[in-house]
Amino acid sequence: MYPPPPPAPHRDFISVTLSLGESYDNSKSRRRRSWWRKWKQLSRLQRYMVLFLLAFLILCGFLSYLYMASQWKAPSGRFTEEEKARLEAPGLEPAKPPVLPAPEKADGKPDFPKKSRKYFRRGPPFLQIRAPNIDSKEGKQEVAMGGTRQEESAQRTVISWRGAVIEPEQGTELSSRRAESPTRPSSLMQKEPVPPNERQEGVIEAFLHAWKGYRKFAWGHDELKPVSKSFGEWFGLGLTLIDALDTMWILGLKNEFKEARKWVSEKLDFEKDVEVNLFESTIRILGGLLSAYHLSGDSLFLDKAKDFGSRLMPAFTSPSKIPYSDVNIGTGVARPPRWTSDSTVSEVTSIQLEFRELSRLTGIKEFQKAVEEVMRHVHSLSGKKDGLVPMFINTQSGHFTHLGMFTLGARADSYYEYLLKQWIQGGKKETQLLNDYLEAINGVKTHLLRRSEPNKLTFIGELTHGRFNAKMDHLVCFLPGTLALGVHHGLPADHMQLARELMETCYQMNRQMETGLSPEIAHFNLHATENHRDVKVKPADRHNLLRPETVESLFYLYRITEDPKYQDWGWEILQSFNKHARVPSGGYSSINNVQNPLKPEPRDKMESFFLGETLKYLYLLFSSDRNLLSLDTYVFNTEAHPLPIWTPA
Repeated sequence: MYPPPPPAPHRDFISVTLSLGESYDNSKSRRRRSWWRKWKQLSRLQRYMVLFLLAFLILCGFLSYLYMASQWKAPSGRFTEEEKARLEAPGLEPAKPPVLPAPEKADGKPDFPKKSRKYFRRGPPFLQIRAPNIDSKEGKQEVAMGGTRQEESAQRTVISWRGAVIEPEQGTELSSRRAESPTRPSSLMQKEPVPPNERQEGVIEAFLHAWKGYRKFAWGHDELKPVSKSFGEWFGLGLTLIDALDTMWILGLKNEFKEARKWVSEKLDFEKDVEVNLFESTIRILGGLLSAYHLSGDSLFLDKAKDFGSRLMPAFTSPSKIPYSDVNIGTGVARPPRWTSDSTVSEVTSIQLEFRELSRLTGIKEFQKAVEEVMRHVHSLSGKKDGLVPMFINTQSGHFTHLGMFTLGARADSYYEYLLKQWIQGGKKETQLLNDYLEAINGVKTHLLRRSEPNKLTFIGELTHGRFNAKMDHLVCFLPGTLALGVHHGLPADHMQLARELMETCYQMNRQMETGLSPEIAHFNLHATENHRDVKVKPADRHNLLRPETVESLFYLYRITEDPKYQDWGWEILQSFNKHARVPSGGYSSINNVQNPLKPEPRDKMESFFLGETLKYLYLLFSSDRNLLSLDTYVFNTEAHPLPIWTPA
């Protein structure tokens, strides 16, 4: 007997019905029956695969929708009630139109890319003096400050203080279209500029020599190493180039400015995983871009400034709203230094001019709100001594740390400078800032002011837990100029006498050195001793970083008093730079030993502020034209970038 035959194997099949000659009447019921029949004829595996594919497509579509929605959320055109109210509030504008000439070709036509030509005409250019008019019909732009970038971590550390290593409410938001197209400069004409004199030509020659080295050996990088004919990176953002933009414009270097502008347009990209120091990048990059925009009228620089400023905003996300010292502009992760949770007081209170002006130009109120909240917070803190502030502030608690230590040098200096300059920038209306400044100057006179022996030089020392230290950083030489600027704007006349005395001291800090260049730190002799100078220098402090503070104050003192001795002193300093810091192949180098003219020991580094500040202030110092960046029109940030003074619209 044979076993029964095995059952026939199960076979999957698809039935396709072809209907020839039959017309189609677009019947939905017929179409549903046909597709359902085909579906039922599919095997289970085939149906699962079809369902999986449909689910995958739906998920992809949903994710694409979320991404596109986030990208287009900004120009939604919707305003909150608060923002509508702000739209109706009066704005602010700078005090006066510009005075600087546009660099011109031989035929008199401005030498700029076609995109920017509408901002120029034959003769003097005009400062971008009005904030954009906000049109509610065009909607507004909401800028996400940081976004999801804070979910990532950063690895690199920036440790610096103005080039030195440190050891371990106003405004509304714009539509995106209006933000990209700032208003045109004023049409009010200015007189023709005064041609540069012989000393100014000397500054131009020094700048071109420095630029020659940067362009040849460090183009597009942060800093030139002139001795080794190479470059150094700090942030990787072309620091020297951006810092020097407005200097080139002021000096009338049209070809250099045009080439640098092209680099900014084509190469400057902030979408990179790099940590920057909030303070240093604000005063150098953000300040440099804003100043270049105001002087040239080129919207490229404002667009870049807006992008960069937005990337710095995650620094303000600390629990206390006191900004962290470092922020990654690519990931949006902000943090304090590796070794502490503190920021320096000077860092967090010397970024206000730049963010306030960025807010005024773009209409994005978050910029101004963040930095002004810091100033209000610092104003309310205990731990001060007659207006003097400690050097550090904790980003977690928001309180001062290292109490009892007071200085006008590193880590505190520009706090006092920005009290006065914010008051000036805002049209002299913010009396809290003025009162804090005046109280601080009285505190300086009471606690930090002394006279040296044998020549009775007036200097500013430091106070540590009640003990006076006759130590004065070269950074403190900003103070004579700041005092003089205050007097120019109506503050007590006795401030000018102190400014003159301190200016003499800062000059002697240079003159009493064998190279004619000031050391980084000086100690003063308080006791009458035979054969001793007023200024003493310790071996660790005798380097010179090409700093601008002395020539900065010389500029203010000459501009206000018109005493030619200040120009003479500045010329001496320029000659000392040429003799001891100039590198033949191009560039200038900081030096290790200001007391040895035969062997100054170049440090092989040209800080960006040599082009951004030192040479700029020398050029302005030697000018006889008081309208060249008038002190009634502009206020300089702590990196010497001029920004306009506001007045009510």
